[in-house]
Amino acid sequence: MTTAELLDQARAQLAGAPREALGELVVPRRILGISRPPRVESRGTAWHLGVLLLADDAVCATGDVVRARAEARRGYTAESQRHRAELAAAARRGGFAEGETVHIGWRMLRPDAVDRGEASGPLISDDGVPSIRWSTSGGLMPLEAYLSERVALLLDPPTGA
Repeated sequence: MTTAELLDQARAQLAGAPREALGELVVPRRILGISRPPRVESRGTAWHLGVLLLADDAVCATGDVVRARAEARRGYTAESQRHRAELAAAARRGGFAEGETVHIGWRMLRPDAVDRGEASGPLISDDGVPSIRWSTSGGLMPLEAYLSERVALLLDPPTGA
């Protein structure tokens, strides 16, 4: 089975499952020399399947995941916390609802490249079998098994998830 066929099969199984928002960080141009705060603009929705975001017509690698929230002055002990808070505030400024999950910094993947034996982000062809590297230190897993597991988790999440 090709990579595109595996992804289409997953889409069919996920037809009624909840999706999450895709966003893109936009830094508005200055007006009369005055800068405006960045915002996150909507770029559609996708199913979040671990390291993949599966949209109707594309597959992407995940980036940052934040929940939109109003900007508030806080003291941060780590610069990474400050950055995530800025992304969350930018998502809220961009029109996302308070608490809505937004994916930012995702990268488009090329399933056709995998079928040609090339890699595209975490998608890899392993001896002709579409596979996925589900973590930077993790090994390869056949894409069919990975999608099956992730679709099952999304359709029937564990209690308390």
